[in-house]
Amino acid sequence: KPVKLNARRLREQYLPSSTDQSESFYVRVTVDGKIAGHVFACRWMWGNLIICWITQLVVDKDHRQEGLATSLLRALGKNSDDIYGIMSSHPAACLAAAKAYGRTIEKVDLGFINETASKVLSTSPIPYIRDSKLCGTIFDALDASGMVSGVNTHFFVDHKEPLEALEVVKDQWEWPLGSLPEGHEYLLILAGKEWV
Repeated sequence: KPVKLNARRLREQYLPSSTDQSESFYVRVTVDGKIAGHVFACRWMWGNLIICWITQLVVDKDHRQEGLATSLLRALGKNSDDIYGIMSSHPAACLAAAKAYGRTIEKVDLGFINETASKVLSTSPIPYIRDSKLCGTIFDALDASGMVSGVNTHFFVDHKEPLEALEVVKDQWEWPLGSLPEGHEYLLILAGKEWV
């Protein structure tokens, strides 16, 4: 069952308040005059670095595996972005982000995620991101959840489709982010061009 958000929840959890020093973005793609996908994102500063965070990425089931997610994310990217990030329960969103920002999922720098995650998340103007708890073996060697890089968001959704997608992903790539426990999302943080 797809996640449905009303306008109030979308505004409260996925977009920064109007008092924050940040920018929000919405990009959509249409196919034959109908919306086939969209992305919400937010930019904020962490010190002198610009963070571009994907807060929601959706592609209609009829248009998946057509490169729309990657194209949406590329449309958001700027040369001035220092760091890109996404929290998602869907491996396809992480694959698209890695591809859009110049990497393959197998070449994700887990050390970079470990070094930057707590600082990047703690400076987010979006409570859903800022209040999430880091999970996975890159943050705690004793973590027994099966996650490598993730967050506990207490966002309980049906993981049937993401887990099915994960099996397909694992057939093609070495998946670096680990398992997906209930109430958790994968955490992917990528260096912008300035870091690479």
